[in-house]
Amino acid sequence: MVLSGVSVKRQKQIFKSVEIDTRQPPYVFKCQLYDLTGVPPERQKIMVKGGLLKGDADWSTVGVKQGQKLMMIGTADEIVKAPEKGPVFTEDLEEEEQVISLGHSAGLFNLGNTCYMNSTVQCLHSVPELKSALFKHSHSGRSNDLDQTSHMLTVATRDLFNELDKSVKPVAPMQFWMVLLIKHPRFSRSHNGVFMQQDTEECWIQLLYTLSQSLRSPGSSANVDTVKDLFGTKIASRIHCQESGEESFETESIYSLKCHISQEVNHLHEGLKHGLKSELEKASPALGHSAIYFKESQINDLPRYLTIQFVRFSGRGSRVKRIRYCGKWIIHWSWMFMICVQMNFANDWKLLRDDEGKKLGSKANEKSSGSKDGDVKMTDAEGSSNAGGESSATTSQEAVPSDKETSLTGIYDLAAVLTHKGRSADFGHYVAWVKQENGKWIEFDDDNHIPQQEEDIVKLSGGGV
Repeated sequence: MVLSGVSVKRQKQIFKSVEIDTRQPPYVFKCQLYDLTGVPPERQKIMVKGGLLKGDADWSTVGVKQGQKLMMIGTADEIVKAPEKGPVFTEDLEEEEQVISLGHSAGLFNLGNTCYMNSTVQCLHSVPELKSALFKHSHSGRSNDLDQTSHMLTVATRDLFNELDKSVKPVAPMQFWMVLLIKHPRFSRSHNGVFMQQDTEECWIQLLYTLSQSLRSPGSSANVDTVKDLFGTKIASRIHCQESGEESFETESIYSLKCHISQEVNHLHEGLKHGLKSELEKASPALGHSAIYFKESQINDLPRYLTIQFVRFSGRGSRVKRIRYCGKWIIHWSWMFMICVQMNFANDWKLLRDDEGKKLGSKANEKSSGSKDGDVKMTDAEGSSNAGGESSATTSQEAVPSDKETSLTGIYDLAAVLTHKGRSADFGHYVAWVKQENGKWIEFDDDNHIPQQEEDIVKLSGGGV
């Protein structure tokens, strides 16, 4: 039965001829009133004979009649204003805005065994200071002492970085690859008409060397080398021949430290110590024939971005990768302090050591005992000692702190990891794990980008994939 002559009064408003379908529960009637008054059913209080109308009441017992007047009280919802701007979908944004929304740049198409190059580019692309230097180079132009191919590769690097920053779709690095092959023909080796897989560490070194020549500040008396400041680790070496007693000293800047992996190496600092010692054979003026020279090195100065290569392939024999994990492959302040000649960062490391001591519940000024990494005595910037307690091979003049920005410390955060998948040095696949500006990690597998968690990166433990 339908009652059509019922009226409802709310405040000063009267709603006449409201229909009530007594076949439906009172809650349906309240929904009708919600459309008229804006008061949600749960807030409505409708006065009927004997009390309030409940949503599940029986109309036959309520006693509502045709033409009856009902009273309702209740607070209406606020009127929802239409948004000034409609919803914006990611695909409707400009491409540069899509990049910002995604939080990472584009991937790179594999042009035929070019994963070594793609991974190297993705790691270098994550360095904002390098991108800034490349942008400035575009305005300064080619200097007179720079060869044409180096200039071309620098411009191609800049253009590729810009394209990665502005694109959400994978980029084909064709121009960059062609110029790279012109500048460094070693990467153009092929087999049966197919380009061969190359070593990513060689690509890293050669590309940085080229950019180092291009991005020097022209006309500056200091001739600032931007790339060396960012990536160059200064090494002080003592070269001596036991047979002749000859001895010499040299300093150089290298773009990666080598951590040699062997059965005896369990931690990163152990592999680095092996990498700072080597043997070489060369002509001895004193003996008049070739002789074995021993080269022992220590770090003289650290760059803003420290690069470490895990040397897993031996040049002898089967060229099979050594799969061995380093229990501590993330850089630790104490052993870095031990293998550095200069004490530029002694204060920073002392603060970090004291802070770690507090976390362990020990007093900041107490010497820790039983530490796996060994305790390190902090000295001032003019003196140093190596892990064995012997005096450094460099002079005090060589140990004077550099003029780098005071904000630069010896404490590093992991920024990127470049890994090789496969057991052979001549085959396999390279991928890059890169930390983005927003703190998120992305695994770049050529044109695929896969979000990763930082704890997953640390779990790699420096191991081969």
